[in-house]
Amino acid sequence: MALTDIQIRNARPEAKQYKLSAGKGLYLIVAPNGGKWWRVRYRFDGKQKELSAGTYPDVTLKAASIKRDDIRRMVADGLDPLYERKIDKLSKRSNSENSFEAVTREWHLKLKANWSKDHAERTLTRFEKDVFPWIGSREANQINAPELLAVLRRVESRGALDTAHRIHQQTSQVFRYAIATGRAERDPASDLKGALPPVRVKHHSSITEPQLVGGLMRSIQHYSGSFVTGCALRLAPLVFVRPGELRQAEWREFDLDNAEWRIPGEKMKMGVLHIIPLSSQALAILNDLKPLTGSGKYLFPSNRTKTRPMSDNTLNAALRRLGYTKEEMTAHGFRSMASTILNEQGWNTDAIERQLAHSEKNGVRAAYNYAEYLPERKRMMQSWSDYLDGLAVGADVIPLHRSAK
Repeated sequence: MALTDIQIRNARPEAKQYKLSAGKGLYLIVAPNGGKWWRVRYRFDGKQKELSAGTYPDVTLKAASIKRDDIRRMVADGLDPLYERKIDKLSKRSNSENSFEAVTREWHLKLKANWSKDHAERTLTRFEKDVFPWIGSREANQINAPELLAVLRRVESRGALDTAHRIHQQTSQVFRYAIATGRAERDPASDLKGALPPVRVKHHSSITEPQLVGGLMRSIQHYSGSFVTGCALRLAPLVFVRPGELRQAEWREFDLDNAEWRIPGEKMKMGVLHIIPLSSQALAILNDLKPLTGSGKYLFPSNRTKTRPMSDNTLNAALRRLGYTKEEMTAHGFRSMASTILNEQGWNTDAIERQLAHSEKNGVRAAYNYAEYLPERKRMMQSWSDYLDGLAVGADVIPLHRSAK
């Protein structure tokens, strides 16, 4: 039954706040103090979000319904109402398109199409949490190096040195964008080179000694948890992609007939299409998995809903279940394992780096060379799977010469 004005007027406060649904995501909150305010719930990019639609009786049921419909239309047009409201508030607060926050959001909006979704979200969250509260309302052209350094020092002081360095790099990019669009004359971030202590590189824990790798492979084969998680765990060392790329794998990206997995650029860290040749062992795992999850979007859906991938901690939790501590092995460690051993075996270093999808300094070259060394990479990936199989049965495996045609 639809909510009516009479029901709203007669709604009495209770000990705890409660909700009255008005349909299609609109609902009224009734607070213990008698206050009543509207909220609109919607989904964008697979995430549930909420927006305020005003307070009752200043905003009537009819007016709130109109606001709800406006929000739904924005979502249908591919716009996030929450993001658009932030932009609107920003322009009203700063009354200037030249504020650092306005310039940053414009920069982010223009560039995020070239980034992975996770990278775009992390970048904006970083600015919202650590930068905007202090210098967001300042005009970009008025911010100086000491002022920016104070922002970075706050982040460094809580032990997030790597984040401080990333903010330094990205604020510099924002200032260069401001210069290009005529809203700043120089980049004060460039004056802070060397102002932060260097980041100590922390390598992901990994097993690279062949005998221990063999033990790990046997443990993975006998994993007794979820079948879907077990398949992801078995596939991880064979394809050695980043954990986020594996857990978000979609069936539409796979060409099993041609034994290839093509990850779209928007999912990749470097924003470039990546090809993973699939060994016969990888194909066998996928064929085992397809009857269970092949009718859905993701290879490895969440236990809670098939519309989302498994959580980012699932594989690490599976490794802990097998008895491996975080100091011994991580899901990301399969990349180090493959890189170390394949280099020791004498495979072409460039082919290994291309298969790992490591950063290409020349972005244009990277965009056109995703298939570089592909024939050699196909041989390498099959040889790697054969090698792991051999270690799993305890064989003293000597791989065929890497460059064999």
